[in-house]
Amino acid sequence: MACSFCKIIKGDIPAFKLFESEKVLAFLDIQPLSRGHALVIPKFHGAKLTDIPDDQLVEILPVAKKLVLASGATNYNILQNNGRLAHQEVDHVHFHMIPKPNGQEGLGIGWPATETDMEKLMELFGELKSKM
Repeated sequence: MACSFCKIIKGDIPAFKLFESEKVLAFLDIQPLSRGHALVIPKFHGAKLTDIPDDQLVEILPVAKKLVLASGATNYNILQNNGRLAHQEVDHVHFHMIPKPNGQEGLGIGWPATETDMEKLMELFGELKSKM
C-alpha cells in the first residue's frame, strides 16, 4: 500500500485527526495554506471523485461544514482536485477546507473566465443534460 492517506487511515502514519467515522476521516493539513486548513477524506480508496461509490461520499460535506464551524472561519474554500493537471498531488480523493482570513493567507486562485457563446452553451447543455 503506497497511498499515504490510506496509511493515515490505517494508523501507520500519524495525523492530527479531527473527526473519524466508519466512512470518513478529517485531519489537519501538514502543509497548510492558513491556520485551520484541514482535509476530509473518504476511507474508501479512489484516486478521483468518480472512483468513489456515492454511499462513501455522504458524510464529506457535513464534516467539511463541521470543520468550518469549529475553525470559526467566515471566509473559506472547499476544494477538491482530480488529476495532475487539476493540481491533485495525492492519489486519494480528498477535500480541503481552507480558511481565508485575509488576502495573503489561504487559497489564491485565478479565474480566467471567457465570453460565452450562447449557441455553443446551448449545445453543451443538451449534450450534458442527456447524460444525466
